Amino acid sequence: MIRPGTIEEAWHVLQAIPEFDQRHSLGQLQERLPAGALILIAEADGQPVGCKLGYAAEDDSFYSWLGGVLPAHRKAGLAQRLLEFQERRAAEGGFSAITVKSMNRYPAMLRLLIRNGYQIRLVEHFGDTARERIHFIKPLP
Repeated sequence: MIRPGTIEEAWHVLQAIPEFDQRHSLGQLQERLPAGALILIAEADGQPVGCKLGYAAEDDSFYSWLGGVLPAHRKAGLAQRLLEFQERRAAEGGFSAITVKSMNRYPAMLRLLIRNGYQIRLVEHFGDTARERIHFIKPLP
């Protein structure tokens, strides 16, 4: 099940995602997310096992900032459902597009974005291919 959630629920999920080498404190998440941010939670057996955080960007787009699914619950379509829910909410909110950044070291995320019609608009190079930041955009209806 995908549902709106709290920053605390999302923070607990994010702390348990092993790929994230930069941990955010609950306070840092609260500072970064503006009022009206969209916090989505994926549940399995009544427990939060995934999340997706995003907010309005300054250019009339919706910025999909941070998210993930716990390793034990991957391959069940939760990331796809979170993405679809977020896109629907962004379109209902009148946003013109969704933007997101990812890195080469997250190949599953890259595949998910490309499979769902996100287009690469910029690549930031940092001398290490795994750290390259890839900017994506998807126009909304």
